[in-house]
Amino acid sequence: MIPDEYVTKLASFFKSVSEENRVRMIFALSKREMCVNDIAAALGISQSLVSHQLKLLKLEGQVKSRREGKNVYYSLDDQHVVDIFEEALKHIMHRMEEGNKS
Repeated sequence: MIPDEYVTKLASFFKSVSEENRVRMIFALSKREMCVNDIAAALGISQSLVSHQLKLLKLEGQVKSRREGKNVYYSLDDQHVVDIFEEALKHIMHRMEEGNKS
């Protein structure tokens, strides 16, 4: 059994990435560092929505930022986030393929 502290942190991690736009942002940021304008354009959503979602991801330690002049650039804080998402995607694709065989 894992300690309660880890269970709480794990649940918090999954809660922080449980919104569709946040999932899209994580996949976008797994490719390269981006500013709010870039993310909004890539995802086809408003800059204010991007900013709000990035704030939540940053609070949970999923993304980090750096300032360059007037721009703030965001990137994933840890490669483990990408690894988790890639494994989850493989799992989902596998399950969907199995479902299509029925």
